[in-house]
Amino acid sequence: MPLSRRHLLLTAASTAAAQTIHDDLRRMATQAPLRLRFQGATPDQARQWQAAFKAKLDASLGPYAIPPKWQSIPQDQTDCGEFIRHKLLLRAANERDVPVYLLVPKTRAPKRPGILALHGHGLFANDSVAGIDDTPERRKEIESANYDYGRQLALRGYVVATPCFTPFGIRLGRREDYKGEDPCAVTFARMQLFGKILLTENLRDALWTLELLATHDAVDPSRLGCVGLSLGGRMTMMAAAVSQRIRVAVISGALNVLQERVMGRYSCGAQIIPGLLQYGDVPEISALIAPRPCLFEVGRRDALMVKDWIEPALDRMRPAWQAFHAPGNLTVDSFDGAHRWNGVQAYPLLASTLRP
Repeated sequence: MPLSRRHLLLTAASTAAAQTIHDDLRRMATQAPLRLRFQGATPDQARQWQAAFKAKLDASLGPYAIPPKWQSIPQDQTDCGEFIRHKLLLRAANERDVPVYLLVPKTRAPKRPGILALHGHGLFANDSVAGIDDTPERRKEIESANYDYGRQLALRGYVVATPCFTPFGIRLGRREDYKGEDPCAVTFARMQLFGKILLTENLRDALWTLELLATHDAVDPSRLGCVGLSLGGRMTMMAAAVSQRIRVAVISGALNVLQERVMGRYSCGAQIIPGLLQYGDVPEISALIAPRPCLFEVGRRDALMVKDWIEPALDRMRPAWQAFHAPGNLTVDSFDGAHRWNGVQAYPLLASTLRP
């Protein structure tokens, strides 16, 4: 007896493979709502949008205010020739200590500008940014990514503060305890059980370090900048987006959007903001920096940035700076290199923005 068309369709449907979670997440990413993309054209519209978007972002992040009472605990100091490298801990009741290096030039000068220098996923965390290169492994990491930009900035006369994020460096412990799993993903999942977000904790620590910098005797608190590579670039974006004290931001190796990243099997819990793609993404967070100067460093051989997404992301950012009549304050240093700090346009920008 021949089978009916309805029977054949039902049979085909019953034998079709179930959709995987990977396929479903890719579909969700493709259809991400991004409901709060900037559509304005005037300064007032830009300010109103920034207030609305930041309120939504703050609600997703949860509290990131620094402790009202805290102290810095000196641990060690090293004479590095032209500057002193201070090793210290930021400490407050009911908070984890934050390890920080503070690099202070030795020459006498009036109040100096300060730079918050943030690290990425390197094995040695803020040690590399501070220029600690006393082993072949440390030297290799610094050389491969031009990673000692904190030291480079101190040699240019800035007071530099570089904190250690979670879960990196000394705050990670033994990497082998994670048995090959991504410490960012594991830490994010564990913190969620206590209602905490890893990115928010690191943002608080960045802002706490910024306060340390702003209150230092050698620093002019009206002349503060922020720089970082990779995850450090992402956290530079976050810190500058939520803190108006940061007058200039250099975001290196982080001009990618999470809508694109999550289409792969993305696991960096240190960059996840729950619910973000419902209302925006990296371009919208970056637009909170407008109209202040913001430079993106993009290595043309950087495999971590998908080239087809770079210009569309910039196209979503540019209207915010244009609305403030400051289109020249959003710039891109596209250089012939891989995933590394460049500095070629960054150093002149920092100098011109943070001059007395």
